[in-house]
Amino acid sequence: MRRRVLGIGNAARRDDGVGVWVARRLAARLGDAADVRVLGDDGFALLDALAGVEAAILIDAVQSGAPPGTLHRFDAAAAALPPTLLRCSTHLLGIAEAIELARALGQLPARLAVYGIEGADFGIGEGLSAPVAAAAAALVEELASRLGTDR
Repeated sequence: MRRRVLGIGNAARRDDGVGVWVARRLAARLGDAADVRVLGDDGFALLDALAGVEAAILIDAVQSGAPPGTLHRFDAAAAALPPTLLRCSTHLLGIAEAIELARALGQLPARLAVYGIEGADFGIGEGLSAPVAAAAAALVEELASRLGTDR
């Protein structure tokens, strides 16, 4: 089964762009073997991207107070995301809210894995901090290995 991979974030806000960073590298590695999309941080676009999909993987930056680079994994199809984990969105609909709206509308994929990488620097600028870049590179390797054999 092909999964849709969704990179979430704002690449102009340093570590907030980690989901975009991971998605771009996965797309380059996997080509047509996976449906990889960069969504930015628009919850409405996420709602659309989840509709009609059996399985999805979502990657985003998180801010929970854990050490930078910590990888959090959630089964969002089984339960709501912890409300304190994802940063407040500057848009009308945040990521956690979009997932719950998809659930309420019956549009949530049967399988939805959310990977959150703990950020360190959410200031204006490009590039990931060192611990976030290391965690992101490891996640790319893990997902590329899994998705490359998942046909």
